[in-house]
Amino acid sequence: MKFDVITIFPQIFESLRVSEIWKRAESAGRIEFGVHDLRAYAEDKHQTVDDVPFGGGPGMVLKIEPLVRAVETIAAVPGRKVLYASPQGRILTQFWVSELAQVPQLVVVAGRYEGVDERFVEGWVDETFSIGDYVVAGGELPAMVLLEAVARQVPGVVGSWESVATDSFTSGLLKYPQYTRPAEFRGKAVPEVLRSGNHREIERWRKAMALKRTLERRPAILAGSILETIRSPEKGKNPD
Repeated sequence: MKFDVITIFPQIFESLRVSEIWKRAESAGRIEFGVHDLRAYAEDKHQTVDDVPFGGGPGMVLKIEPLVRAVETIAAVPGRKVLYASPQGRILTQFWVSELAQVPQLVVVAGRYEGVDERFVEGWVDETFSIGDYVVAGGELPAMVLLEAVARQVPGVVGSWESVATDSFTSGLLKYPQYTRPAEFRGKAVPEVLRSGNHREIERWRKAMALKRTLERRPAILAGSILETIRSPEKGKNPD
């Protein structure tokens, strides 16, 4: 799968390569990752990529010309999608992430300041996404969240598919509690069932705890996830 990011802060995305999983996936050719400095697509000597908004108001707006030039210059894989990070976009969910993982190329535009020229969104962006109902300084962090979430769904990126298949939200539930050694610490013990060696009972306990935790912490996701599962019954299966 191919990822391309358009940003005025390309150095931020080097932090993704801190992850050994990400580095191994790139080395193995599971993913291709290109970061494109928007300023390289400006035409003036000052590499200007923003300007004041028409109609007045605070801040600056990213100009349409360098944005379009960047999108049209990046080598396109048939079927690619151009995504723009914005608090006005569709909320990113695990089900949507799974769908995006089937797209051969994602070009992610990270905005800044007061946003981008709306004509760019209307003419060159396929979908606008948000990571939540709050505002951050720019689209770089949302873009990194999307890239990390989608990359996990690409076969071979994470060593164990079971790890991906049991992630929170993948089954429509939050993940069950996890424990490791020691078996007891300051009077707090690991549940006996997890130390029993009875895998059937362990699986039953984990399913019950996942349901309990979801009902207690995020009951609203149950109805939506059930509907999504009905629409897409193959989700969660190993694509290999």
